[in-house]
Amino acid sequence: MRLTIVFASVVAIAARLVRAKAVFAHFLVANSQSFDSNQWHTEITTAQSLGIQGFVLDTAGNSYEPSQIATAYGVAEPLGFLFLFSFDFSHAWSVSEMASLISAHATSKATYKWNNAVLVSSFQGEANGNAFWSSLKSTLSSEAITISLAPAFISFRDPSQTSALLSQFPSIDGFMNWWSWPEDNGQTLTTATDLAYQSAIKSSRTGPFIMSVSPWQFKNLNSQSGDLSNDWVELSDTLIKYRWEQAINDVKPDIVEIVTWNDYAESHYIAALNPNVQMAADAHAYVDGADHTPWQFIMKHYISWYMKGTEPAVATDQVVVWYRLHPKAAACSTPSQPRNSAFPADAVFAFALLTSPATVTMDIGINNHFQWDAPAGVSMGSVPFPQQDNQIPFIQIIRNGAVVESGHLSATWSKECQTYNFNPFVGVVPN
Repeated sequence: MRLTIVFASVVAIAARLVRAKAVFAHFLVANSQSFDSNQWHTEITTAQSLGIQGFVLDTAGNSYEPSQIATAYGVAEPLGFLFLFSFDFSHAWSVSEMASLISAHATSKATYKWNNAVLVSSFQGEANGNAFWSSLKSTLSSEAITISLAPAFISFRDPSQTSALLSQFPSIDGFMNWWSWPEDNGQTLTTATDLAYQSAIKSSRTGPFIMSVSPWQFKNLNSQSGDLSNDWVELSDTLIKYRWEQAINDVKPDIVEIVTWNDYAESHYIAALNPNVQMAADAHAYVDGADHTPWQFIMKHYISWYMKGTEPAVATDQVVVWYRLHPKAAACSTPSQPRNSAFPADAVFAFALLTSPATVTMDIGINNHFQWDAPAGVSMGSVPFPQQDNQIPFIQIIRNGAVVESGHLSATWSKECQTYNFNPFVGVVPN
């Protein structure tokens, strides 16, 4: 009888481990070339302060990446921080390369495991076919390493393709839905893809369903040379709020993956700007000076909500504000506007985090005002771009007839532009 009870307890604990929630942030190892252990410590402890449990290490085969990953592991282990690999198939990975990297860190306490198996993800890789992934599993199995595969096969977005995913890839255990932005249609993102692939995985596989959450998407690389394939914006004006609430209230995934921590060129970074990061020259035109760290206040709130299942009380009144620096119809010197440039609203957006109800006011330009009665917790408002040029938003929190917080943002909105720039500046009041 005692053995039965012990066995039942072990099974129950294992089941809880499988279902444990986690929040990771997608981290481009390619952007760590200049890092030393101190910089890794800064990145990791900053993420931990937000409630993030680990980084999904996007590795793209650069020669310096294995040594940077080893340094990161050395920093993470005593801090209790976790990693899992996402093999980025912009590099032509071989099974032996991947197995070598996984094997090197499989026994580290900083390696994240799903049901006692090393969790492995990817960005793309479906073109390699099931045999490739099956070979990776068998190669590692010969070294007594079991992995759980939860790839981001980005060609699988259509909810009707779940059966095709499962039939074409019997080797995968879970799935990561990379698509955390709307399609090219000017409409907000639904949970149709999330729910379809989550249901498919849970019906027949043992791995996790990973849902991506992102604040923005804009990229403009090589357009000056006529290449428009890397020049687009997705409708992201209020994405950070509704996407997190989809995760918390509707999908309830096993793992939330924030996309991203440090992909500066795609404008969805939440990490601090780092002048030592090497990136494409074109990216500097829209990344330099575009701070996104105030989005971390929002991420911290939602991470706690997701992990604990109840919305946390707000301890400090804050309004996080983001806005593009030019109207979408501005004529700039680069050859063309990005794809989907008509979709974003010409507006300043404000996300209130309040300790108790208050009125939040927004002003930019002359006689261009918006206010709303904001509840305790989170809410959003927006004010259109002004008629006057060279303006800065002004925000107030008014409670019981008294201004309790107020301030101007630090980036000037202008009708003139050199480069088509749909990457927002993000600030916070009080600042």
